[in-house]
Amino acid sequence: MQRIYLALAAIGYLAPGVPTLMESARSGNWLFWADPARTTSELFANLTSTAFALDLFAAALVALIWMTREARRLGIPKAWRFWALTLLFGLGGTLPLFLYVRERRIDRDPGPA
Repeated sequence: MQRIYLALAAIGYLAPGVPTLMESARSGNWLFWADPARTTSELFANLTSTAFALDLFAAALVALIWMTREARRLGIPKAWRFWALTLLFGLGGTLPLFLYVRERRIDRDPGPA
């Protein structure tokens, strides 16, 4: 599974990363953080994008809470890295990256059977 998670992480960062960088270069709104008002207005431009955005925010919050607790449970250091990666680059790459790190930790130290 480690290879699959790593491949999914690469896809999860690259697929949205390309249009993000293109839009960042075009608008100057780097990674959508330089102009939060513009990002928010474009993100909630209509009910379709609003529904997708709110669903993603809910999923990201649940994933971040789970990653933090799971990192603590398994002794994965610096769980804050996954929060930073999610806020900067999104959940699509960060979640499989965390799952990769988690699998490596479990394989290294499986714990009680």
